[in-house]
Amino acid sequence: MVETSVGAAVGLRERKKRRTRATLIDAAVQLCLDQGYENTTVEQIAAVAEVSPRTFSRYFPTKDAVVLTLLEELVVQVGDELATIPYDVPVFEAFRRAHVNVLGAVSSGGVPGLTTERIVLMLRIVNSTPALRAAATEFKPRATLEALADRLGVDVDDRRVELVTAVWGAVIVTACGDLVEDRDGLELGPDLMVARISEVFGQFAELTAGLT
Repeated sequence: MVETSVGAAVGLRERKKRRTRATLIDAAVQLCLDQGYENTTVEQIAAVAEVSPRTFSRYFPTKDAVVLTLLEELVVQVGDELATIPYDVPVFEAFRRAHVNVLGAVSSGGVPGLTTERIVLMLRIVNSTPALRAAATEFKPRATLEALADRLGVDVDDRRVELVTAVWGAVIVTACGDLVEDRDGLELGPDLMVARISEVFGQFAELTAGLT
């Protein structure tokens, strides 16, 4: 009985932490969309979330960290999707499919925790803030690297894993690194990202067709 009560208490605390974290992210997204990233402060985010700035700092060390959390959620989803792509699909095509599938699901509202509004905010802020853009290019979750290594049949520390992530990162930056507003007849968001990734991947495939 005691063990059950302790377990229930721990579960309740974890659920409360997740709710608080989600509330802080939602507050940051709404404020940044309403008044701009530069005009939004940690104190304002905390106030909208109805917590203290000190509580905010227990979840996120800085305002930038909230934005990078949006990127993390997207990258984790892509990594999970990558693991579902058949292993006979070439690695770069598998990455393309994983991104297209996840972004398509976001656009249709099928990814918990990721919305079109969050993708829009992430693009605008990351692509217009040099420090965040640099941090984003270096963001490589361990789980995604492990999924890639498994697909390649190598250890996660193998240089080929680093090579593939660097090349694919260049494709993504080329495709989406300048997206801060509506482009090419599409609104800023996941659908525009899909269109640009597909376009740049096609160009990449043409350029590398004669390498092997």
